[in-house]
Amino acid sequence: MIYTLLIGGAAGQGIDTTSALLEWQLKKAGYAVLTSRDFMSRIRGGHNFILLRFGDEVIESADMALDGLIVLNEESLRLHRDSLKPDGFILCDTDIESDDPRTIQLPMADMAKELGNPRVAGSIANGVILKLFGLDLDYSEVVLRQQVKDQYIEINQTAMREGYDAVEQRYDRLNADFAGHMLVSGNQAVALGALAAGLRFYSAYPMSPSTGIMEYLAGQSKNCDLVVEQAEDEIAAINMALGASFAGVPAMTGTSGGGFALMVEALGLAGIAELPIVIADVQRPGPATGLPTRTEQSDLKFVISAAQGEFPRMVIALRDQADAYEQTIRAFKIAERYQIPVILLSDQYLGDGTKSVPPFVIPDDEPVKTTEVETPYLRYRLTEDGVSPRLHPGQTGHLVTSDSDEHDEQGMITESADMRNLMMEKRMGKLDHLRTELLEPEFTGDDACDVLLLAWGSTAGPVRRAVSELNQADGSRYGALLFGDVFPLPVQELMKRAPRAKTVINVEQNYTGQLAGLVRESCGIACDRSVLKYDGRQITAAELIQKLSEEA
Repeated sequence: MIYTLLIGGAAGQGIDTTSALLEWQLKKAGYAVLTSRDFMSRIRGGHNFILLRFGDEVIESADMALDGLIVLNEESLRLHRDSLKPDGFILCDTDIESDDPRTIQLPMADMAKELGNPRVAGSIANGVILKLFGLDLDYSEVVLRQQVKDQYIEINQTAMREGYDAVEQRYDRLNADFAGHMLVSGNQAVALGALAAGLRFYSAYPMSPSTGIMEYLAGQSKNCDLVVEQAEDEIAAINMALGASFAGVPAMTGTSGGGFALMVEALGLAGIAELPIVIADVQRPGPATGLPTRTEQSDLKFVISAAQGEFPRMVIALRDQADAYEQTIRAFKIAERYQIPVILLSDQYLGDGTKSVPPFVIPDDEPVKTTEVETPYLRYRLTEDGVSPRLHPGQTGHLVTSDSDEHDEQGMITESADMRNLMMEKRMGKLDHLRTELLEPEFTGDDACDVLLLAWGSTAGPVRRAVSELNQADGSRYGALLFGDVFPLPVQELMKRAPRAKTVINVEQNYTGQLAGLVRESCGIACDRSVLKYDGRQITAAELIQKLSEEA
């Protein structure tokens, strides 16, 4: 059983705090939790909402079929009332007009004022929700200590108690066992993965929706021997990270599409200088400023081909919070092993959304390998696998050189046609070895599927859920390949399963079907049709099922 609540209001009314308190109490009570955030690009006013789903089973997708609607203004009520289930409820203040019989109206603003702080109205609403769903207040103090300052804990506890006592229980408590899980956002998961991989330098310019990575790392910097630098712009951010990498420090930067555009020339520097670096692109809709607080998957082809000239890189799309942690660790290992840039593709839905996941496991420290060098030391020595010995300046008696111009084995500038050929072949040869480490896409569904869906990144959860529900109904058999590694593109599973299916459909959050184009380019398989969404909102399993049913 999964319940879905929507908390809606204007920016500045405290819906983030209300949601954070509630989701953590639900988590502490043992429920699986998933939240997604839909907010406007403004500090005050407008209409924002948070979808909060919780239950006794793994939750893969958002859903707009609401069991409860907690509204802080009349606009939220007007916009979302039609999404409420017939047996659902509306919780609002008495100053919001509602003739809907499902409404629970309480003078929460007046109650908060009587307590001495109008801002605790959200905690009153929290208490109401806990009582309606048969939960207690056992964890309220623990959660409040996580979310609010010490001087406000007592008044918020009192507010929760007043809301709790104002209503009667409506739903049976579910027997859920997810209390041992973590509750993290996608951005936090990336940050934790970077720390687990040994990150020591992070530089970025704040750009929604990637800023959460920097904020989390900055908060952990003192405990983790980490330097976090807020750069003056994205050009400075990536160049600082490359400088740290050149000096031998595991380094990373993060941004969104517009900031990545500014990083393009320095990305080429990483390619020709063969400097390992991890770059997180938390996507939002473009072009230009686009929809800065919304979600999309439109940067795929951009990051694959960004920067002038050709050089090896890897692009990994993050599918959920657990995957974000694991793949960030892997990105650092691959970047270091092949001395290449590795780009992580996330998006606003995943980056800002939270989910219950099993506890992350910190990998065992790999033994530090001593780089074997011959004399004279050649930084760009021609090798069979394309990976040259890498020493760090100041840590060796050898001369360590690097250049953005084409260079010879020692690192000295050259315009020799023969050396140019050798260096290009050396660098691009890394891709042949990198392909042996690619992870095939996850397959879900009926092994003998008639309809094969192709998806990547954060659409994995909704697609996984949609396939499960479709296969429980009568009709066609469905399966899906959910890509994480997207460049180079792993094609073995694709080449095996696509010819068996009657129909191949790509599911993407962009206008042009960028994965479908990449698949066609990589292995000649053409998708029969597409399900595309590009309005800045994440596709849900219910939407996907409807689209597939309409076109069947």
